[in-house]
Parts: sequence; C-alpha cells; structure tokens
Amino acid sequence: MATVVRAHLWIGGKVQGVYFRAATREAAQRQGVAGWVRNLPDGRVEAVFEGPPAAVERLVGWCRQGPPAAVVEGVRVEYEPPEGLAHFEVLRS
Repeated sequence: MATVVRAHLWIGGKVQGVYFRAATREAAQRQGVAGWVRNLPDGRVEAVFEGPPAAVERLVGWCRQGPPAAVVEGVRVEYEPPEGLAHFEVLRS
C-alpha cells in the first residue's frame, strides 16, 4: 500500500479574492492529491492535502507562492493522520 500523508495549512497574506482556492484545487488535481480548501473569516486560507508525500510537499511549496495575484506572507503547516479523503473540493467559508 502506498504511503499517504496529510498536511493541514493556514495561508496568510493577500490570499482571498485572488483565485487562490480555485488555483489550489487545480494544482491539487494535477498532483493527484485529495483534500479541501476554504477561506477563513480572518482573511487567511485554510487547506488540507492528502496524498503521496512528494505530491503533498509540492503543493505545500506551491502554497508558499500561490497564484499570480496572491501575496503570501506566511504558511503554517501541521501534519496530521490521514483521514482517507477521496477527492479535492473548495468548501464554502
């Protein structure tokens, strides 16, 4: 069985209203990673990625820059036990 990891991220900066959630979903789908992304009331974006370690780490790295209009000022990452997510979705705030 392939190894699966789960990364839980909180991304701060100019990350709302800049296509961050949709771009994250597209990046996750390209990497074959499951999870979700949503806006938080405090202006940050929260995301969870589950998948092969290398693919999850590529997405964590991508979130440190984000889409072209974003200005990422900080990313907090916590690793948690995987929950067995099957697809990637954008959640409502």
